[in-house]
Amino acid sequence: MTKASFPVFGLILAGGTSSRMRRDKATLEYLGKSQLDRAFELMSRHVPKTFVSVRADQAADSRRAQRPLLLDSVGGGGPIVGIRSALAAYPEAAWLVIACDLPFLSDAVLAHLMSARDAAQMATAYRSARDGLPEPLCAIWEPAAAAALQVFQAGGRSCPRQFLIETRAKLLEPLDPRALDNINTPEEYVEALKSLESPSAPRRLQIKIQYYALLREQAGRSEESLDTAAPTPALLYAEIKARHGFSLGREQLKVAVNGEFSDWERTLAAGDSVVFIPPVAGG
Repeated sequence: MTKASFPVFGLILAGGTSSRMRRDKATLEYLGKSQLDRAFELMSRHVPKTFVSVRADQAADSRRAQRPLLLDSVGGGGPIVGIRSALAAYPEAAWLVIACDLPFLSDAVLAHLMSARDAAQMATAYRSARDGLPEPLCAIWEPAAAAALQVFQAGGRSCPRQFLIETRAKLLEPLDPRALDNINTPEEYVEALKSLESPSAPRRLQIKIQYYALLREQAGRSEESLDTAAPTPALLYAEIKARHGFSLGREQLKVAVNGEFSDWERTLAAGDSVVFIPPVAGG
C-alpha cells in the first residue's frame, strides 16, 4: 500500500479530565446538541469511519458508549496517548484527529485540511492563528508517525505540538482564526455560547451555485441554492467539496461571481451567483 492510499479515519479526543471546566466538556451543549455529538456529526461528513478516543474507565459512560470507541492502549497521559492508540489500532490508516472542545470548527476547515493532506509527511496540520505554531489537535496524523511518537514519548516527552515542531509536518495557514479555539473554562463556555447564539454570529447567505462538467457529474445536479456562512468563494468551495465529495482541488478551478471571474477571497453577498469552473477536460 502506498502512502497516498492509506485511508483516513476520524478520531475525536474525548478522554480528558475537564479539570478546568469542572464538568465533562463532551456533554456541554451548543445550539441544542452536546459538544461530542456536534464533533462526531462534523467528523463523519469527512471520513468513512469515526471513533471517540476515551480512557478505559470511560468506556461504560452512556454518552460516549453510543459511539464507536477507541480505548487508550498505551501508557501515559494527554492527547499523545489517544493519537498513539489510534495509530496502533489501525496501523494502515491515517487519522484526522480533533479535540472535542472546538465549537467553532467547521466543514470548510476540515475539508481544506483533507484536501491539503501530504501523506509523505508525518502529519498535516494548521498553524495556530495566535502564535503560528502547529495545532496537533486538528491535524491528519500519518502511519509513519507511530514509531516516531513512541520514541518521543519514551524520551519522557508528551506534547504533540512539540513533536510537530521538531518533525516533518506540512503546516497550513488558518482559514478561520476562531476555528481552532478550544473551550476550557466555564467563562470561556459562556462567551462561546454568546458568540454562537448572538446576532453577531457569522452571517448566513443564500447563494446560487452552478456546476459544469465533472463537478456537475459528482454533484448530481447542474445548480443549487445553498444557505451558507461561507464568506468567500474559497470557503464556499471547501464546504461544497465536503458536501458532494468533489475530487478537484481549488487549485484546479477558476471561480466566477455574478458572471465575472473573481478572486477566491472576494467577500460574498446574499443573492450572489457563483460558478466553479473545472478544466475543459474535466480534470
